[in-house]
Amino acid sequence: MKWTRAVHHLAELAEKCGDLPASFFRFQVVELWAFGELLDVPRDVEVIEVALVTDLPVDEVPWLSEPAGAEHWANSTRLSRNPISAVWRSSEAPVWNHRIERPALIWSAADGIHEEALVAVSDGTGELVRTAAPTPEELRRRLEDELAVSLRALRRANQDYTDRRWSPGKLTPYSDALWRTTTGYLDLLDALG
Repeated sequence: MKWTRAVHHLAELAEKCGDLPASFFRFQVVELWAFGELLDVPRDVEVIEVALVTDLPVDEVPWLSEPAGAEHWANSTRLSRNPISAVWRSSEAPVWNHRIERPALIWSAADGIHEEALVAVSDGTGELVRTAAPTPEELRRRLEDELAVSLRALRRANQDYTDRRWSPGKLTPYSDALWRTTTGYLDLLDALG
């Protein structure tokens, strides 16, 4: 997609983050961060990469998983209909990791849309609003913390799937959760290896 269209989608998502009623979902999105190609120089991009930070505890938002209600939130904000790849994060831990490198804060519940960041992204000067890079030791500690959260989540997802494996009803929500949690765990394990 064209750079201007990508920036338009990002700005539209930031507006939607601020427009949703606080009591409508099981969780609240409290920050929207951009990362990846959109923080580079203007050019056509395949997908807009964002991190959505929720008010949920860390254990409810392991790496590459979706909190309960995320699909409904994505439909309400049109996130699911746009070329946006979102990862979910907890406000109780840093947003960055090995994949979310030097993100830029676009919107927060506390301050609304960060106009300076949106202008920088639009102008192709996203580098000016990105966070500082962690040291190798900080990154390693972050990945170790995320791996521990991910392992706990993997055990829970596996048990949920096992408990419902032969029960009546749809198994898809449990198998999808197990798949996402497994993918996140293996990604973190590879990053640490």
